Amino acid sequence: MPLRAQSAWQPLLPLPAMAGTFFNKPDLLIKPFYMHHFTIRDVENLSGIKAHTLRMWEQRYGLCVCKRKVSQHRYYDNEDLKYILRIAYLYHNGYRISRIAALSAGEITRLASQSINKDEYSILVNELVECGLDYNGVQFEKMLRQLTTSMGLEKSLERVVYPFLEKIGLLWMTGHVVPAQEHFCSYLIQKMIIASIDGLPSPRHNNKYRVLLFTPKGEMHDLPLLFVQYILKKKGIKTTMLGKNCSNEMIAYCCEHQQITHLYLHFITNFTNAGAGAYIGNLSTQFAAQQILASGAALEVLTALPSNVRLLRTPQEVIALQLQD
Repeated sequence: MPLRAQSAWQPLLPLPAMAGTFFNKPDLLIKPFYMHHFTIRDVENLSGIKAHTLRMWEQRYGLCVCKRKVSQHRYYDNEDLKYILRIAYLYHNGYRISRIAALSAGEITRLASQSINKDEYSILVNELVECGLDYNGVQFEKMLRQLTTSMGLEKSLERVVYPFLEKIGLLWMTGHVVPAQEHFCSYLIQKMIIASIDGLPSPRHNNKYRVLLFTPKGEMHDLPLLFVQYILKKKGIKTTMLGKNCSNEMIAYCCEHQQITHLYLHFITNFTNAGAGAYIGNLSTQFAAQQILASGAALEVLTALPSNVRLLRTPQEVIALQLQD
């Protein structure tokens, strides 16, 4: 199946793409979708169909036909990609390619929209991909609402939203230019999580814990913080959302003016000159009075951690999080 992440956890049901890169490796990213042109390698990564197989299907069955530049290099546009994703879905679910080739485009679309082998999650992932490519915000938000209503936020994120983000390469690009589709989709997902947070009751005043949520200076990806804020609020734990791109001075100011017991940071891209290990070490020393919870790909290399630092490697570890003094 496409884009399987090397993750320590397994979901309850098979998914077309594992959600482990929410906390793990961001190196499965593909070229930005604002280009609307995809190479055969891009299509291979997204569909899980090898490039040589795509070429063979084109030659033998007339499927997955590419377009050609003046230089004769292959490329695929958005409509080509969506069509190939539907073919790949059928193929991965037991349809012979010869049978798929005998179907019309309409029949392929109809079959790909049906649940096969009870794998409804991969259908939803593909539908979100299509909405993201087409900037179809109305349908995208409708699907998110249906997901949270039927499954709840946690299962929606684990089984559909994370695989969707992974599949289209939107997980926290390490470059300075962010594709338009990332902004579009991430904003709609943020709205969903924020609405879920607002729907929870306020934590009790007598709860002794308060968690400060932030990303380090230079880290611009704060979507994971919203998920953590939801989990903590659901557990009745007070939070202060400081947000992205935070200096140690900002963190210290909050700790001085609020009774912060824990720091939570998410660190995907390592922009600090000193490196992740040195950053965590300095943070641990400066905020020795607080317990520090950390997650993100940039921290995976760390083996030895200070005594007041705990590394969370998977979404399940976040969901099961229990705070300690």
